[in-house]
Amino acid sequence: MIAFLRWARSIAVGTLNGVVKFAFFVILLFFGLFLIGLAEGDGLPSNMVLALDLRGPIADSSPYNFTLGARPVTVMDIVLGLDAASRDSRVKGVVVRLGNANISVPKAEEIGAAFKRFRQSGKFVIAHAQAFEAPGLGDYLTAAATDQIWMQPKAPFGPSGEGGGEIFLRGLFDKIQAEPQIAKRADYKSAADMFMEKNMTPADREQLTALMQSWYNSATDGAAGYRKLNAKAVAAAFEKSPQFAEDAKAAGLIDRIGYDDDAQAAAYGRAGAGAKFIKISEYVKQTEDASQFKTGTRIALIEGAGEIVEGTAGGGIFGGDAVMAGDDIARAIREATRDRTVKAILFRIDSPGGSVTASDQILDAVKKAQAKGIPVVVSMGGVAASGGYYVSASADRFVAEPGTITGSIGVLTGKVTVGKSLGLLGIGVDQVGVGRNALMDSGMTPYTPEQWAALNTQADAIYSDFKQKVASGRKLPLDRVEQIARGRVWSGADASSRGLVDKLGGFWTASAEAEKLAKISPDERVVFKRFPRSKTFFEAMNEAFSQTTATSRAMQGLVTLMNTPMARALVSASEEMPRGGVELRAGNLPH
Repeated sequence: MIAFLRWARSIAVGTLNGVVKFAFFVILLFFGLFLIGLAEGDGLPSNMVLALDLRGPIADSSPYNFTLGARPVTVMDIVLGLDAASRDSRVKGVVVRLGNANISVPKAEEIGAAFKRFRQSGKFVIAHAQAFEAPGLGDYLTAAATDQIWMQPKAPFGPSGEGGGEIFLRGLFDKIQAEPQIAKRADYKSAADMFMEKNMTPADREQLTALMQSWYNSATDGAAGYRKLNAKAVAAAFEKSPQFAEDAKAAGLIDRIGYDDDAQAAAYGRAGAGAKFIKISEYVKQTEDASQFKTGTRIALIEGAGEIVEGTAGGGIFGGDAVMAGDDIARAIREATRDRTVKAILFRIDSPGGSVTASDQILDAVKKAQAKGIPVVVSMGGVAASGGYYVSASADRFVAEPGTITGSIGVLTGKVTVGKSLGLLGIGVDQVGVGRNALMDSGMTPYTPEQWAALNTQADAIYSDFKQKVASGRKLPLDRVEQIARGRVWSGADASSRGLVDKLGGFWTASAEAEKLAKISPDERVVFKRFPRSKTFFEAMNEAFSQTTATSRAMQGLVTLMNTPMARALVSASEEMPRGGVELRAGNLPH
């Protein structure tokens, strides 16, 4: 026995020594890399052209600053990265590939403004499109903000207007005896119409038509301004689509016909001898690392993107869920409030809404920051609607792009029951509940009349509270809020004329407003400090390999992405299906 214990002890000591040695090796490795980094600088060439690929989906922002591998470039990466590049003498210009991502108009407005700001520093932006196949105007509006647009010969040019639609499942539900019971406040709150209706309601058609018209006007006016053309002439040219690159060139919509290497050669010619192409993601990573050591007056930058949910999104070395988690965002605002170096909070929002309780948690954090004397300015991304508007209802300033989807002041709640549907398949359903309403949210049986009445009372109370918070925060009469609420979405331009937005513009417009409210002198250097703080390598490793709910959700999301397109569509519809909780979610938003 004694021999066995000695053997076990030697094994344990050896294992512990091995772990200690490995940990010490990792520390030495990172310390060595740090010293090499200091010796070599950021490792970027002395003459470079940034390469940006906008041919796929692009998120507005990401709160995860430490990830392994290349993090997809976001709109905010472009905005902040090009600002840094405009002051970097090594960066001569940008080459952007685009054409078929169907970028939304508000995202195109923000990216286009970033291009314009970069070009004002005397540097160039060249765009190349193998084709503009999508009929939407966002891809072309983005390209119009560059110095020069190239297209491949005989390539399709499809930009013609704005439009969209929705699938309605009520007819299917009737056939399978599924019963949707959803209370919405009010008539424009269309998030659940796909379950309740067989086609578009007059209210939904009205708000979407107005939104599409606003997008069309903003895009044609914006493209005409960038290209120095008459807006009516641009609209007339769009009306001729689908057409070809040569037709677009004849109308003055593009500048050159050529292939991607021809556009790159043009960039090399302007950049000078020895220029090298560097992916903007690599450049952004290097400049983000360097920005941690900059000094100046600090404005907190807090980014919230995706559906609003309770709890935390995690975010280890592999990133986290693409959601706006209540705990995470509230904690970030609280950290910024406690930081004595922070003079203002710039809250970037890109969200269609979600959980009522998480939204209220975030709004409470905003109010407490304001109570401490810290001004809060909201910069709206592509969408800041329903819960995405609620979370900042008390903000000192609201800034939105003309095309930003906002408003949707309203709520919905309910469920779809499928007990009878399962019965048609021969599947038995039975339940046991202790407590009168223990099974109220069950998807097997419909609400009783008493439960339905209670649900509507709850919806009325939350809708009334939402309107009151907007009236108080925006300093508007309650009856005025009632008129512009009703669950209706507005474009930023239309919301501005109704008092829901203070100023039209992008991130830098919001930044200027934050500086004014914080009484920061124009001579002072402003530095953005991101919250929450970046995780260390070891913190990220610990989170990555912890079996948390967030990790499980991430794995489930990965499995979903591996399914067929039809399966993804069905999963998406299932995720949108109400399950009894009250939600602040905008509906039928165009993509």
